[in-house]
Amino acid sequence: MKKKRFILMFFVVIALIIKTFAQNPIIQTNYTADAASLVHNGRFYIYAGRDEASTTGRWYHMREWRIYSSDDMVNWTDHGPKLRPTDFSWASGDAWASQCIFHNGKFYWYISAHHKELKTKAIGVAVSDSPTGPFVVANEKPLITSAMSKSKGGFSEIDPTVFVDDDGQAYMYWGNGVCKYVKLNKDMISFSGEINEMKIPRYGEAPWLQKIKDIYYLSYSSNSPSTIEYATAPSAKGPWEYQKRILEIVDNCATSHQAITEFKGKWYLVYHNGILPEGGSFRRSVCIDEFSFNPDGSIPMIKPTKEGVKQSVSKLNPYKRVEAETMAWSEGVKTADNKEIGVYVSGINNSDYIKVRDVDFRKGAKNFTASVASVGNASIELRLGSIDGELIGTCKIENTGDLQKWSTVSCNVKKTRGIHDIYLIFKGSNNNDLFNFDWWKLK
Repeated sequence: MKKKRFILMFFVVIALIIKTFAQNPIIQTNYTADAASLVHNGRFYIYAGRDEASTTGRWYHMREWRIYSSDDMVNWTDHGPKLRPTDFSWASGDAWASQCIFHNGKFYWYISAHHKELKTKAIGVAVSDSPTGPFVVANEKPLITSAMSKSKGGFSEIDPTVFVDDDGQAYMYWGNGVCKYVKLNKDMISFSGEINEMKIPRYGEAPWLQKIKDIYYLSYSSNSPSTIEYATAPSAKGPWEYQKRILEIVDNCATSHQAITEFKGKWYLVYHNGILPEGGSFRRSVCIDEFSFNPDGSIPMIKPTKEGVKQSVSKLNPYKRVEAETMAWSEGVKTADNKEIGVYVSGINNSDYIKVRDVDFRKGAKNFTASVASVGNASIELRLGSIDGELIGTCKIENTGDLQKWSTVSCNVKKTRGIHDIYLIFKGSNNNDLFNFDWWKLK
């Protein structure tokens, strides 16, 4: 009996450790995949398709692209769905891989989706003045189709990535099985010249190009089940010399899709796997791990971790409004959105929680305020360091009359100084939908 109790206690402790230190996948409120990254004005943006297949689904079901961002690499804000295949008159779905870039004062979001008439994938582009939109479809027709590239395969025109060289010339790369590229015109929504093909060893799909010093790096995924490989070249047009593999097959997922980005002096690999509960190849989740280039400029083999980014690059300021959908980790909750409120936390049940990392209490907070909408009585417990850490305050929530009738509630908190991870733990007697949660702040 003592042995059984010991084993049970061991697994309970392990579960608590995972909940305390887990950071990957970075998004738990939705299944997300095929992420591309963008750095702009001190924030790191993720543009990803949302996986919505059923648990028994055997193909992709992706109806929207979503945007997430962070200024510290540990707490991620959900900006909601900002583009859908149905926004493109020629597309019927699905929201396959995409990339957004900033150039000449505009944000260009290149996407791949299914062409209704051609019955193959095609590439389109939408434009915005902001990294989070609204985005407006640039052309009535696709930028690239299988007819233009004379491709026979239905999945040839996927996974666009755009690179702007030092001379200002922009190139778009894409392709399944064969990597293709074109020179984009200055308007960034059309191209000139021929569609070119490049010979790249072990190339499958998901090209991602960048220049570091005088070397051009092209990372990409191999054929399914996918690994991530990379090659280098003296120019954006090649010739490409294969280097090595940098990511092995990820857990519980047949595909792989990467972005490699520098942010505030550190390098990060963005990828996806299938390790969230009920996840898999059609219910994927975006992850991020930090890495360093080798002294010779080569990319090392990168090992995926559940801990993810261990050190934040800045601290969270709780004395200005913090969106409830800004979180390092969550259990149970989802996000929803509407035109009036924007994105908010929903689907809150008893004992669900949100973890926010590296909150800077400075010289001490005394009060917690939150915007909520409720149809019953509930509460938010504020704890430090873990789900059963020190309780510094309990904010009671009363019935506001409707889950869209918003009210501000507040409570006193034990004066707390310094930098802490904070857990917002939700309590209530209802079976589900205790309340909706829009924002919070300390004072």
